[in-house]
Amino acid sequence: MAEKINVTLVRSMIGRPEKHRRVLKGMGLTKLNKTVQLEDTPAIRGMIDKVSHLVKAEEINDEAS
Repeated sequence: MAEKINVTLVRSMIGRPEKHRRVLKGMGLTKLNKTVQLEDTPAIRGMIDKVSHLVKAEEINDEAS
């Protein structure tokens, strides 16, 4: 089973380039302090790297299920 990542928007996107805003919207982050759970794929990792100064990412190990 694929691992997941919790991504939280911790800094505002006001004044950021349009590319950063599109990446955040693509991940489902629209409001400050919103957290989304995403699949751990290379594409998602690349998106997180592009906006790493705006988000906080935490890996989730799904050992319970």
